[in-house]
Amino acid sequence: MIDVQRLRVLRAVAEHGSFNRAAAVLRLTPSAVSQQVAALERSLGAQVVARSTRGVSLTRAGRIMVGAAESVAAELEHAQQQLAELSTGRTQLTVATFTSGGRLVLPPALTRLMAAHPRTVLHIREGEPEDTLPLVRQGAVDLALAYHFDGPLPVGPGPTSSLEWTPLLEDPLHVVLPQGHRLESHDALDLTDLAAEPWVLGCLKTEAYLRRYAEHAGFDPEIRGATTDYFFARSLVAAGMGISLIPSIALSPEIPGLSTVPIKLPGPIRHIGVATVSGRDRPHVTTLIRLLREQAMRHDGH
Repeated sequence: MIDVQRLRVLRAVAEHGSFNRAAAVLRLTPSAVSQQVAALERSLGAQVVARSTRGVSLTRAGRIMVGAAESVAAELEHAQQQLAELSTGRTQLTVATFTSGGRLVLPPALTRLMAAHPRTVLHIREGEPEDTLPLVRQGAVDLALAYHFDGPLPVGPGPTSSLEWTPLLEDPLHVVLPQGHRLESHDALDLTDLAAEPWVLGCLKTEAYLRRYAEHAGFDPEIRGATTDYFFARSLVAAGMGISLIPSIALSPEIPGLSTVPIKLPGPIRHIGVATVSGRDRPHVTTLIRLLREQAMRHDGH
């Protein structure tokens, strides 16, 4: 029989990359964490972590067991939710979202959900997909509004098959220029048109994608500023700091003194969707996904 506590310890080691950091989170000693992992390995007859001076990494067996640990944690969380609903008659629903997507599509969908199910108790958590998607898999949140570019979902260690992804909308990035800029009259711009421009960015991930696309276009972008807020980045563009790369859903509210020009295809696109645990039937979650899809379709219609 596999010990659930040992799986919990292994999951913490996988998440934090060392016995010491896992021990701090679990409020155990590093020696106790090491002993728990060693006991798990003895019970399995397989090595689950590879130890080195740089820390620990999962073996193939370890990745399998972390996936099992995620599933166990999610099932226990789900059972706890069901018990709470039985005792209180109220459905607890925890939703994670990233800022710009949440601002656009989430509030109207939540309003309609609460109108249909007024005894629902909602909890909202804000975070980037690399932080919130693992929480879905662990059962800590019921649904995550998230995004990815043209790579895989940033789900962290563990099986991606435990997540179900429902696409909502595509969110192309646009170039934001100060009004009067020599390029503002263009119907669309190629990144090569922007090789000499200084940049101000509203998301660190956007900088990574700008650099990758710029490399294909043959130039090295000059980054004058990098923020974590698209509105702030646009304000800096209006102040003459440079130009910016902004997703379409983050172009409102309008800021005076700015012009927006699309990027010629193929350009960077954020794929926005909803992540849930596969194979789990929760009527309130199903309803919220439907409402989010309808809200996203309204946005596309504009």
